[in-house]
Amino acid sequence: MHDDSLLGDRFGRIHTDLRVSVTDRCNIRCFYCMPAENVRFRPRAEILSFEEIARFVRVVSRLGIRTVRLTGGEPLVRHGLPRLVEMLVALPGIDEVSLTTNGLLLAEQAGALRAAGLSRLNVSLDTLDPARFREITRRDGFERVLEGLFAAQRAGFSRIKVNAVAIRGLTEPDIVPLAEFARRHGFEVRFIEYMPLDADGHWENGQVLAGSEVREIIERALGPLEPIVGRDPAQPAVDYQFVDGSGRVGFINSVTEPFCGDCDRLRLTAEGKLRNCLFSTTEWDARAILRGGRADVDTLLTTLVRDCVREKRRAHGINTDEFIRPERAMYQIGG
Repeated sequence: MHDDSLLGDRFGRIHTDLRVSVTDRCNIRCFYCMPAENVRFRPRAEILSFEEIARFVRVVSRLGIRTVRLTGGEPLVRHGLPRLVEMLVALPGIDEVSLTTNGLLLAEQAGALRAAGLSRLNVSLDTLDPARFREITRRDGFERVLEGLFAAQRAGFSRIKVNAVAIRGLTEPDIVPLAEFARRHGFEVRFIEYMPLDADGHWENGQVLAGSEVREIIERALGPLEPIVGRDPAQPAVDYQFVDGSGRVGFINSVTEPFCGDCDRLRLTAEGKLRNCLFSTTEWDARAILRGGRADVDTLLTTLVRDCVREKRRAHGINTDEFIRPERAMYQIGG
């Protein structure tokens, strides 16, 4: 039996992590996330204010949510983001506020984010080849991402993670250089299997470069890896370290080795829809409650969140006949 005050689902999973998308806008156009052109973003009036986000997080913190990760779109295009970080860090029960970013605006904002209390950073970087960077993102900006990474280190962030999507037939040449780069500069690289969340609907299973294959490529070139003991089972990455102790590599094998049985997260989209899975086909409308003018907002939100958690499926079902591809792409959901 688990504490009824916590967010437990029908399968015994207790939810302690919340992903909050602060915008659906982005300054690049990665093909596995967004269309190349003619993207229709949500009007500003539909996007949750910082005050609305903070109120929602305050409610779920009372239900056991302990960590919050800010995502997008690209969260750093949202003006004044350090203020939101300050608001969330100050909430009782919230132990950590972290951020996932593409890094293009990080050099300018790293110091303010650190001062606001941001705990951790994940920076998306799929390649160290400027030409392939443009092929993937359909924009320029490779050097700015590198500047952002090093600026974050100077600002005092430690254990910065570099997220790299692994795509068969495209990113194989980037695996070893990224692992070497991370090891040399004190970052942790994490290879993420390509998931069916691209806006154009072109994902195919044959494009999935399995984490086990990525690990073999690294070990052939750079030496053996060993699992890191004491891993938190709710974290999506399976972490390894080089046997000589010179660096860490993580693998998020969402497709070939789903970790749904240990999932502890919920997601709030930029316009205030609550989702219990990245691949959910159902959403719960928190914004309607936040803006409804009712006196019992906190009670209504609590009921909404519990309803959402109760309806969570056992697994996302990728590669099964039961899988239903979400209508919304990654940038609309929140990474």
